[in-house]
Amino acid sequence: MHYAIQFQPPMIDTRRFRRKWLDIAYADRSPSQKLDIYLPDEGNGPFPVIVSLHGGAFMGCDKADLQILPMLRGLKRGYAVVGVNYRLSGEATFPALVQDVKAAVRWIRAHGAEHMLDGSRIAAWGCSAGGYLALMLGTSAGIPELDDPRLGNAEQPSDVQAVVTWYAPADFLAMDDQAEAAGLPAPKGQEHSGANSPESLLLGAKITEIPERVRAANPATYIRDGAPPFLLQHGTRDPVVPAQQSVEMAARLRAVLGPERVTLELIEGAEHADLKFETRENVGRVLDFLDQHLKRTGAPRSDAA
Repeated sequence: MHYAIQFQPPMIDTRRFRRKWLDIAYADRSPSQKLDIYLPDEGNGPFPVIVSLHGGAFMGCDKADLQILPMLRGLKRGYAVVGVNYRLSGEATFPALVQDVKAAVRWIRAHGAEHMLDGSRIAAWGCSAGGYLALMLGTSAGIPELDDPRLGNAEQPSDVQAVVTWYAPADFLAMDDQAEAAGLPAPKGQEHSGANSPESLLLGAKITEIPERVRAANPATYIRDGAPPFLLQHGTRDPVVPAQQSVEMAARLRAVLGPERVTLELIEGAEHADLKFETRENVGRVLDFLDQHLKRTGAPRSDAA
């Protein structure tokens, strides 16, 4: 999310995945509206689905870069993985990216049978800006202002059945104060409230001048009873997205959904996009959470989480 994070991580080598469909258009408004599908090596499904949402400060990165590797470990647990691209801030402002990922979920449901996908069991898992989109998918189902049926498959719902976020922003106007309080202030000129910050570029104006639009972009605005279970993970030394973003989002979710449906885990000493999130133990923890909420009869554990 920091200005400094304007790089393109290396792309994965997709040749090692035997069963896949790449660069499928889920809508026709933009070349960005494409997804990739990966299936486990064996079985006919239908497989529960992990929707992988990449980060990149709302302005960069790709569905098939290295950020998808933790999600792809779900293949060994019997999940299909769908990597989704969406319109970035250089192409379209909010709520376009939210409308895009909702359209991708609808496409998965509409075309699930032909790709062995179980549209009744979909989890959203994202990091940073992708974590923000996962939060939006989890909280804003049925909000017409954040949906665009013209993107296709309007008869399908766009809700998800579980949400996993890694170091996700949520309350844009609080980020600078939270970073200061944590002793991790943004470098001068790179504040989140700046006119050229990722958040301001996403919303189309300096966020301090458009509080109502910021509120409309806050996932907490839409929390309602009936939302899916959430797992929020954040590093305590994140200098980009303050950990307090997840702490406060979890508190707001718990106030409506109850503590049993919202899990917050702070990873001590972890920074933004820290490899501590991608350890065998932690990815296994995330997959256990998904198993709990998406597996109807359970599935055998795989040592290769």
